[in-house]
Amino acid sequence: MVFRRLLLAAGTLLFLTVAFLAGALRGGRREEPGSVHPTPLPPAAVSSRTRELAPAGGGAARQILFGDLHVHTTFSSDAFQLSLPLLQGEGAHPPADACDFARFCSGLDFWSITDHAESITPRRWQETKDTIRRCDAVAGGPDGPDVVPFVGWEWTQVGVTPEDHYGHKNVILRNLEDASLPARPIAATGRFARVLRYGIIASRSWWDRVRFPLLDFRQRQRYLDMGVFFAENRAVPDCPRGIDTRQLPADCYETADTPQELFEKLSQWGFDVIVIPHGTTWGLYTPPGSTFDKQLTVAQHDPEKQTLFEVYSGHGNSEEYRAWKAVDRAADGTPVCPEPTREYEPCCWRAGEIVRARCDDVPAEECERRVRVARANYLAAAGSGRATIPDSEVEDWKDCGQCRDCFNPAFNYRPGGAAQYVLALSNFDSPPAGPRRFRFGFIASSDNHKARPGTGYKEYGRRLMTEATGARSAAWRRRAIPEPPRSRESIAVDPYNPGHPLIATDGERGASFFMTGGLVAVHADGRSRDAIWAALERREVYGTSGDRILLWFDLLNGPGGPRPMGAEVALRTSPRFAARAVGALVQRPGCPDWAVTALPPARLEALCRGECYNPGDERRRITRIEVVRVRPQRHAGEPVGPLIEDPWLSLGCPPDPGGCRVEFEDSDFVAAGRDAAYYVRAIEEPSPAVNAGGLRCEYDAQGQCVRSHPCYGDYRTPFDDDCLTMNEERAWSSPIYVNFGG
Repeated sequence: MVFRRLLLAAGTLLFLTVAFLAGALRGGRREEPGSVHPTPLPPAAVSSRTRELAPAGGGAARQILFGDLHVHTTFSSDAFQLSLPLLQGEGAHPPADACDFARFCSGLDFWSITDHAESITPRRWQETKDTIRRCDAVAGGPDGPDVVPFVGWEWTQVGVTPEDHYGHKNVILRNLEDASLPARPIAATGRFARVLRYGIIASRSWWDRVRFPLLDFRQRQRYLDMGVFFAENRAVPDCPRGIDTRQLPADCYETADTPQELFEKLSQWGFDVIVIPHGTTWGLYTPPGSTFDKQLTVAQHDPEKQTLFEVYSGHGNSEEYRAWKAVDRAADGTPVCPEPTREYEPCCWRAGEIVRARCDDVPAEECERRVRVARANYLAAAGSGRATIPDSEVEDWKDCGQCRDCFNPAFNYRPGGAAQYVLALSNFDSPPAGPRRFRFGFIASSDNHKARPGTGYKEYGRRLMTEATGARSAAWRRRAIPEPPRSRESIAVDPYNPGHPLIATDGERGASFFMTGGLVAVHADGRSRDAIWAALERREVYGTSGDRILLWFDLLNGPGGPRPMGAEVALRTSPRFAARAVGALVQRPGCPDWAVTALPPARLEALCRGECYNPGDERRRITRIEVVRVRPQRHAGEPVGPLIEDPWLSLGCPPDPGGCRVEFEDSDFVAAGRDAAYYVRAIEEPSPAVNAGGLRCEYDAQGQCVRSHPCYGDYRTPFDDDCLTMNEERAWSSPIYVNFGG
């Protein structure tokens, strides 16, 4: 009798527990687009940043407007996961937040939403378009709005090997009407795209969806919401393949395997569109040995659509080429690990040194065998080499893979995707038509994943204004990342199935390389959508590392008169140039009075965290203007390194707050008899910047890193530590392309 009562009581308790948990783990909410704040900006706030400015070479004055064409919200699945409590996230930052941030916090003139297409369902796509339209409506009339928002998405392709890797591209659309927009965004395919569609954390299995809200029960709501988010993704069927995009069903998930297929689909729509490659040197996902060569073909490049190139973002710099390699090839194609130099240590080499340090009393011959295996395993794992020594710590890898002498380099730098390398390439597959080349304008943007376009206006809030994010405690790190196996040797890893993504991608090291983000500037005839788009189309654009530096770069003796940055001309005389730069306005603390008045205090704090774009009257000094000359290949196989002269000229500037103007001439142009591309960098006096020190290595007399001091994204670096290091902020002009002939 007693046993039956105990059994009944236990059963009742189990039933009540299950019922309680079932109730507690229900109630996930859908991620909504948010509400755009309706308050218009005062005219003085807009007019104060609108100036008619004459170019360096004379001629009609144009306005310089600043924007951000690379912005994610929590409609992107990776951004949603970064918002989780276990990662010290802030919760939802939907598309409406991005509009409010651009208007009231960063004071931008234009911006574009570029959420990952891989996680944009048909319903989210409609909500994105509607939100951008509301943002456009509250910004004012078409001729002088306080901000111009654009609709776009990111095509997020990642290959496992250099041969199938094309990288990420932002797709920006000109107009906002449904008749001028695709029915759905076009996603990439592959393993990385699947991760974006279905998630990494707490989303892939029933147990994952249950254990995180249970373990973090008081903050369970965000995890439950994520279950709803990914359930919506899973409910959307794949679109049929091989059908004209305009004939596809309205509610399906459309993909493109390659840039060729993406361009074909965009051509079928026929809308005004600009495609912008970005993150081209970012080694977190780019396989070692990847280069941009394979994209300079008729199939994989559309010169009418793909006209701009992102040289800088919150993920670092993608401008500078270096001749060193992360992997080499033997005559038979076998991957070979290059030896380190003073300028660079390949991570395959560092993998061997990590294993060497674990040899202990192992005989020397056996130790060397393990070292060779470790290097081979690293190379065989392609972009997942970190997983070959899964129990290693960030400090074990020192600064392998990093560009030691680049400005704010992207993590695990891949020079085959650098802007300078891209400028030097030529494709000779079509001899009668002459060599095919890229003709990009240079921009920068933020790649922010917290609905904060234009974060670079002030250097603060490393965990809020950058992507540096990680577990909030050691316990949560163990819960998010499985305890890796421990071994004194390297393990073989299948690059197509490398195990847990957070181990394979080396994300913890990457946290030291997240910057506050860059900006794109346009020389426009006005503040309207059409004027901004026209400037983007003619490549009269430049990028900055975040400061609102004013920059002009003109060819003085172009055919018919001066020609601005982005132009392409033919000359048979020495080209003469003028460049002018004015430093950014020094920021005052806090937010301007109109922003404080416009937004409720709680909303202002949630968005801006107490700091807004708030310029004073003083400007930072431009210390020098550097000129880079790139002479594209004249024959197949011509080595690229000698064709890139960086800097070709370095021109000092006087300590004048009014800026700096220089003129120069290429007297070698006619004698060389070959085409050339020229662009300038305007460099400011040093100022502190978030994460500008990277891994903050200590170097020995041979230039090798002996100890790193990472800025972690997780609990190991205090939340309020911005990891500030002195930095020379800069602006990059678009190139002027001068062809020998005419």
